[in-house]
Amino acid sequence: MSTAVMTADEQKVSELVDRLLAEFPPKATDPQTFLGAQFDAGLAWVHFDEGHGGLGLNPKLQRMINERLFAAGAPNPVARNPIGHGMCGPTVAVWGSAEQKKRYLRPLFTGAEVWCQLFSEPGSGSDFAGLSAKGIKDGEEWVVNGQKVWTTLAHLSRWGLLIVRTDPEAVKHAGLTAFVVDMQAPGVEVRPLYQITGEAEFNEVYFTDVRVPNHEMLGSIGDGWRVSLTTLMNERVSIGGAIPAKGSGPIRDAVKVWNALPADAKHPATRDELMSLWIRAELLRLTNIRASQMRKMGDPGPEGSIAKLAMAELNKDVYSFAVSMLGAEGMLFPSGYQMIRPEAAMGLENPQKAFLRSRANSIEGGTSEVMRNILGERVLGLPGDVRVDRDVSWSKVPRN
Repeated sequence: MSTAVMTADEQKVSELVDRLLAEFPPKATDPQTFLGAQFDAGLAWVHFDEGHGGLGLNPKLQRMINERLFAAGAPNPVARNPIGHGMCGPTVAVWGSAEQKKRYLRPLFTGAEVWCQLFSEPGSGSDFAGLSAKGIKDGEEWVVNGQKVWTTLAHLSRWGLLIVRTDPEAVKHAGLTAFVVDMQAPGVEVRPLYQITGEAEFNEVYFTDVRVPNHEMLGSIGDGWRVSLTTLMNERVSIGGAIPAKGSGPIRDAVKVWNALPADAKHPATRDELMSLWIRAELLRLTNIRASQMRKMGDPGPEGSIAKLAMAELNKDVYSFAVSMLGAEGMLFPSGYQMIRPEAAMGLENPQKAFLRSRANSIEGGTSEVMRNILGERVLGLPGDVRVDRDVSWSKVPRN
């Protein structure tokens, strides 16, 4: 971008990026040290408050920052800590106390401390507000008991964003409270859940008389539903709202498979299907650019649900197409079923693994059915589903 057409904010950010790259050359600097310097410069989440990784500027400037840093070889903070960076960090920025922001945001951004999100339960997946894990006040602490499930990277996490029920006599949305929980505290047990890829990115987490200090509450008692909405909206943006370069990401994998086909296998009908998928990918990319320019700090609107729904369905279609193009080879699994607990989430080393992993895209972060409900009610203004438990205390709602 030419400096002649830069706004004052763009000029400020550009100068800070220049200084960061000059003082901490990415290729000669330890990744954690570089990310710490990026945070201190206010270039981690540029729309966050000063002193907490940001400069209080328009979030669209982050794209300019990231493009320049990544082009220079800077590390990607999302790679090691995707849940922390995309979901927990923005939630702490909105709901955390000054002490919590100071304590948690910097090591979260640098990847020194990995985070997980403890929302879903065996009996309350899509009906998140129906969760039953409970927190009972005991002096200046809360005693937590319950089970969470599908917790990504819990086996690597130092901290977790936890929602529990603190008032069973309130209606289900009103009786929830959010906490930051120490994943190494006594009574926390993390067990692997192996996926069809042979990896256990996901976990189930058990809480048995886990004591959480009152000062680790996010917001106030009963704010858990509102806190969770901040997290979930950011989760949908994080999962589906990325703005890759044109023709990159899953569609690039499909094009790569197409280019490797022998000439006599490149049928016009297959080419047309590939181009249709490419157009969908580009529409999603442009939609995400527009959504990012409208986004506010910490609490995105329903555009995140649009992006997440479109991404989930597109990814499944793209990798189904890629595996079909591979023919008999598509039935093989080069990664092998190693049954490991990976160090990162969403590894997509080959089309076959990506085909298996993409099945989860329409479930994680809110199912595609839930996304359609949100868009129907919040965007299109359609009548909501019939809810017979809206005005009933949680303790009186029938459960299996």
